[in-house]
Amino acid sequence: MKYKQKVYYQDENKDEIIDFKIKAIKIDDNYKYIHKNIFYKLWSFITYRLIATPIDFVYTKLFRRIKFVNRKVLKKHKKGGYFIYANHTDQFSDGFSPTLICFPKKPHLVVNPDNVSMPVWGRFTRMWGALPLPDTLGAVKNFNHAIEHTLEKDNPILIYPEAHLWPYYTKIRPFDARSFRYPINFDKPVYTFTTTYQLRKEGKKPKMVIYVDGPFYVDKNLDKKQAQQDLRDRIYQQMCERAKLSNYEYLTYIKVDKPIASDTENTK
Repeated sequence: MKYKQKVYYQDENKDEIIDFKIKAIKIDDNYKYIHKNIFYKLWSFITYRLIATPIDFVYTKLFRRIKFVNRKVLKKHKKGGYFIYANHTDQFSDGFSPTLICFPKKPHLVVNPDNVSMPVWGRFTRMWGALPLPDTLGAVKNFNHAIEHTLEKDNPILIYPEAHLWPYYTKIRPFDARSFRYPINFDKPVYTFTTTYQLRKEGKKPKMVIYVDGPFYVDKNLDKKQAQQDLRDRIYQQMCERAKLSNYEYLTYIKVDKPIASDTENTK
């Protein structure tokens, strides 16, 4: 995609910079998070390891030449699942990079329902680990069961607490503590993936450098609500520190009081 220089926004938590215009399916009690059919599981494994993973490598390392820093800290949890919190700044890298950073583990991404609603691609995102947020109480139960199942398989759960995609944004947007109930409920450690944008010697687009930090543990001396907020604050602070390493703004984000026609162009 190509972008012009300036993006105007009013609210860091609510404004959508990119409108995908996809009619999301309803994630209700009938949505199947866990598939036990042997043929489905086999097809999922084959397509993920023989198609998705090589594509991720080509895009991440050869095309975008993204650099991973401090990936070694994940070795502390070779066995057992964990949670990852990351900033949401690139449409493709945010889906591709975790596969390589966590390899050989298979990260499962908590996503909005529109990510699994596309006619063909949506089926693959489901097979490759997308966990859409539930819309009904029954689906909430199934969603939590899917998270538990994923962690029991020693795989990580990746969450983008900022929720909305802001391309090339170099700061960390404020986010609340709601999504941090999962590490507390399942008693699992947390890591952060912070994408930064740095000046490249050649070309106009910045170099992407992703920093891995952790593990962070739940403070069990606090009650549940306090522990949730404490974990959120530590994760937010760590990501903000890493974000300071960005030294190049490919897009300039400008906060305004009233809506202004964006100077951002989104074309395929």
